[in-house]
Amino acid sequence: GTCYQQVKQVLHAAVPDRLQGRERETGILRQFLREHVLGRRPGSLYVSGAPGTGKTACLSRVLLDCKVCAVGLLWGWGAVGWDQCNVSISWQDELAGSKTVVLNCMALGSPQSVFPALAQHLGLPVATGRERIRSLEKHLTAQGPMVLLVLDELDQLESKGQDVLYTLFEWPQLPSSRLVLVGLANALDLTDRSLARLGAHPAGSPQLLHFPPYTKEQLTRILQERLGQVAGDPVLDSAALQFCARKVSAVSGDARKALDVCRRAVEVVELEVRGQTLLKPLPAGES
Repeated sequence: GTCYQQVKQVLHAAVPDRLQGRERETGILRQFLREHVLGRRPGSLYVSGAPGTGKTACLSRVLLDCKVCAVGLLWGWGAVGWDQCNVSISWQDELAGSKTVVLNCMALGSPQSVFPALAQHLGLPVATGRERIRSLEKHLTAQGPMVLLVLDELDQLESKGQDVLYTLFEWPQLPSSRLVLVGLANALDLTDRSLARLGAHPAGSPQLLHFPPYTKEQLTRILQERLGQVAGDPVLDSAALQFCARKVSAVSGDARKALDVCRRAVEVVELEVRGQTLLKPLPAGES
């Protein structure tokens, strides 16, 4: 029973210390933050990729490695699923002196709700409508530390006329701006489809980073690395892992799905073994 519990625990989709198959993307994210936050250069980055391709996990790993001073509403993949928690971290390290706000846009009631949420985390006084946006713009162009704004599920902010997205992505272009914006979403063409006029400004379009689906080989290495953390004989056969990786890569390339399939397989075997143990005949002479 302990063996099965350990295997199921390592197959949960928590952010690992090292992300297999995402070395290139992790390096680009880390370099972007160093150039713009540490180098005090405002800018924006749009990260795209299908669910389960490691966008949020990679960025979370980079932020943890850089030990950013973070304040915000963070949604992360925890022990049993998506967990919401208010984060207030006071570490000082590579990106010390900056302020980070992380928002999951699915938690917002409407696209316009991103502005009061950001104002709250920046400690700005309560305001409404255009006055709130002007207050944010004034704050982000005044003297102070660089502000790193991370917006997960960015496509939830699409609205009529795309005024919310345009406002956010135009802020780093303002004179004396100290905003670095990182948006994550599933759609590959969101910037071309919804933010076309940003290209009219010099260097106005955000830098793009795409996360492709995981390949069969990458999924196999991910599963093997997770299961290698459990001592003793392997619970899942190598051929079974490759079969799972091949099927998942052909459909979606979603690493979370591969982990879920293997974890469910272990649960099925655990139930079968438990049932066999309960029905095992007792030695002669025992009732």
